[in-house]
Amino acid sequence: MNDRPSRLGLLGGTFDPIHIGHLIMATRAAETLNLDQILFIPAQVPPHKLGEDIASVTDRVAMVRLAIAENSRFAFSDLDLQSDRPSYTSELLARVHREHPDSELWFIAGADSLRDFASWHEPQTILQYARLAIASRPGVEITDKILDQVTGLRQQVDFFDSPLIDISSTDIRCRTRRCQEIRYLVPENVERYIAANHVYNRDG
Repeated sequence: MNDRPSRLGLLGGTFDPIHIGHLIMATRAAETLNLDQILFIPAQVPPHKLGEDIASVTDRVAMVRLAIAENSRFAFSDLDLQSDRPSYTSELLARVHREHPDSELWFIAGADSLRDFASWHEPQTILQYARLAIASRPGVEITDKILDQVTGLRQQVDFFDSPLIDISSTDIRCRTRRCQEIRYLVPENVERYIAANHVYNRDG
């Protein structure tokens, strides 16, 4: 019998919309770091997107649920949807820890995000709750200066290789508004949902 703590990967974001790149990165993190489950955690009010026109929580949640429905290793979490305040990683991790007190946590992000880790809200608190699962990126060099920018960061980072998928949610939204194809950029059921519910062209 395996009594080791559950290993949870956390992938947060606006998911406006969720796309193939998110799913590939989550899959690679789970395989490389032997994670039992990946929680997809849509943000209520991303701090860096305050004032922007983003899809409704209802639509973003629906698209995430559709995208991960067929993968038993993926699960949806509404822990970042329980407040209308800006969503900070440190506060999210505290909520996840309360919800899963016996689990080991990995917060998944790209190598480009790691470069600015010192500017994140309460970076020391983040490191208290979780390790960082960092997807390597071509052209992004992680130097000693980056790893030493916050005390203890170097010891809390696990790197994994993930293919560079040049897909952006911004481009998907723009293509939808221009009535261009988004096939193969998002899962088929997400593509159908966007079309059926006019998620990004309701004024068109």
